[in-house]
Amino acid sequence: MTQPPPRESPLALYGAVAANVAIAGTKFTVAALTGSSAMLSEAVHSTVDTGNGLLMLWGVHRSRRPANDVHPFGHGRELYFWSLIVAVLNFGLGGGVSFYEGVRHWRHPQPPQDPFWNYVVLAAAFVFESISFAIAWREFRREARDRPLWQALRLSKDPTNYTVVAEDGAALAGLVIAAIGIALADALGRPQIDAAASMLIGLLLAGVAVLLVREARGLLVGEGVQPQTARFIVEAARAHEEVVATGPVLSMYTGSNEALLVLDLRFGPEVTTSRAAEVGEQIRAVIRERYPMLTRIHLGLMR
Repeated sequence: MTQPPPRESPLALYGAVAANVAIAGTKFTVAALTGSSAMLSEAVHSTVDTGNGLLMLWGVHRSRRPANDVHPFGHGRELYFWSLIVAVLNFGLGGGVSFYEGVRHWRHPQPPQDPFWNYVVLAAAFVFESISFAIAWREFRREARDRPLWQALRLSKDPTNYTVVAEDGAALAGLVIAAIGIALADALGRPQIDAAASMLIGLLLAGVAVLLVREARGLLVGEGVQPQTARFIVEAARAHEEVVATGPVLSMYTGSNEALLVLDLRFGPEVTTSRAAEVGEQIRAVIRERYPMLTRIHLGLMR
């Protein structure tokens, strides 16, 4: 077994937590002063995002614990569990509370107050969220390379990156929705528009939560390497004339940058045991050089 590639500090998470802490308290204060439902939804949104970031940091810490007798493959997949918790909180607290507040203000509208401080806070929040999103996007694109966005999100095995990208993207969209709702409510004297913006923000957060749940489910159930990776593994094995057949490529991610590989190799009857072991080591070295995340490679040598 090789050691997994070194894990970098989750810079995107630290940036997101810092930005949301700076924003949440201000949003709550202004929401209380102006009575804006959309601003209150944004305050809830920032609070949930702060909690989510802290949970993900806790998940990163837990996933880095070494392997032991009870968990021989390590604790890497615990990060996937915490990413699922984050998705559920996004849906229940972020989406649910925002939608509820929108409905409540729709049924019991309040006269719009001076929106000046709403705009100030929204503008400041947009700056902070943009910085956080830029950091997360840079980390995410470095992992995704040249893949299209949707494919990169689907194939990513690191929740610390794609979760922050999704949440910060939703935060920027939510700020735009809140600004439009507040502006229209003030211009037309219709507080129901502000309430509708709050409900729309709730639906946005719920939609992001569904996306995150889908990703977390796949990782928790156990995803293997991509087909092109499996093809390379088979080709690397069959490149040796001593190998006459290979079994199916069995793989599973055990962490954000760690995966397990099991592959049976069948050798011709003339191949000695020592030669089969030598060829197996050569194949293992080629696979590890190309895909360092395959930290555990088990080759079954059969004749």
